[in-house]
Amino acid sequence: MPRRGKSVPPRRQRPRESPALVAFGRQLRRMREAKGIKQETIAHLTNLSGAQVSRIEAGKRRASRTFVELVDDYLEAGGALISLWEDLNKDGHPVPIWFDWPGIEADAAMLVSWEPMLINGLAQTPAYASALLRGNKEAVDARIARQSILTGRDEASLPLLMLLIDEQALYRQVGAPETMREQLEHLLDMSMLPNVTVQVVLGNGEHDGNSGGFMIATMDDRSEISYVETAIRAITTDNPADLAIMARTLFELRARTLTEEMSREVIRKVVQEKWT
Repeated sequence: MPRRGKSVPPRRQRPRESPALVAFGRQLRRMREAKGIKQETIAHLTNLSGAQVSRIEAGKRRASRTFVELVDDYLEAGGALISLWEDLNKDGHPVPIWFDWPGIEADAAMLVSWEPMLINGLAQTPAYASALLRGNKEAVDARIARQSILTGRDEASLPLLMLLIDEQALYRQVGAPETMREQLEHLLDMSMLPNVTVQVVLGNGEHDGNSGGFMIATMDDRSEISYVETAIRAITTDNPADLAIMARTLFELRARTLTEEMSREVIRKVVQEKWT
């Protein structure tokens, strides 16, 4: 339900399917049908729903390597399905080329974000985003449009979002002081949404989170995909080794994290003492 009189943003348009996803899905369907096997059988084998398998075959959902290995073995494909999956991961890309993050973000059941020094894009105001993006209106509009995944009429379908906010981001000026005040007040408003948790991570001392920010998306099937921004480009990965490193980082960050109410108190204090 809308909160405090705010209108509900329109649902974002899902991105078009990746050609790689479509190619893989079509081949999977051909191989399955050639064996006379139903989607429901594949769903039972891989612990997915029939609808999820249907989306993979339609090119609307990525397939994990575990899924591919199970299905390849069951269909007696002799590694052909695995080879196709691996080929679609090549082409000079160190991570799967079909990982379109906006689509993953929109489909996620849960999102956990850590961002040192800045407020995450899903919680930014237009003015704050504009200051960071040097006034690029198209980029600002695209960033703000992403936030529509957090609101809607059906709360049960909304993703859960945990924002771990670097304490230093509350003090680091982006734009004018008025921009910072508006941004932190917006953060307080967001913290009251039923599907959003905002917690401040104390900024003193050294910890692994200082090496950079990331977001982890947990999907309906409990698989995880992470998004990491670098100075060159963004990286998406579901590599278990990468995810394990981020899990350890989150474990360390949470040891430095204030409760939700204490976090609100800190944010209110910074608004009053620093940005008013």
